[in-house]
Amino acid sequence: MKKIGNYTVRGKAQDDKVTKVMLFDGRFDTAYKITKFVVAGVNTSSPSTTDVNGCLATTEDAPSGNWDFSDQRQIGWSSLRGIEAAAVGDDFSLIDSDNLVVEDLFVYVNGNGSTHVNYYVEMEKYEVTNWQGALAMVRNNAQNVE
Repeated sequence: MKKIGNYTVRGKAQDDKVTKVMLFDGRFDTAYKITKFVVAGVNTSSPSTTDVNGCLATTEDAPSGNWDFSDQRQIGWSSLRGIEAAAVGDDFSLIDSDNLVVEDLFVYVNGNGSTHVNYYVEMEKYEVTNWQGALAMVRNNAQNVE
């Protein structure tokens, strides 16, 4: 694989909805490796609305409010915990280091009652062989086997 460049995608996603991030350039010999995924609340003055979480996936129907590390289509998870009366938690972000996205990326966020949640994704773009692209597409569309 030959690295072509670094890219950043950021935006505001609607709470409890899937947002499509269009990456596919019509070529199967280029792919993206996600290196960072972060979510953050939009209303930083209200601690209860800063409790947010998100999921990155390679298909539209894979992300949901439930993280599932066994689902090959889910490739990134992130949460940010605000200051609540009940507890204070640590920020969390995990990216499957084996990920390779040929087509599009899908972001799901939950904002604890907020209408929107901020997201930030860093990625590297690579030139890949046709068989690497095909293998990544098969893996990115794999379903859970239970």
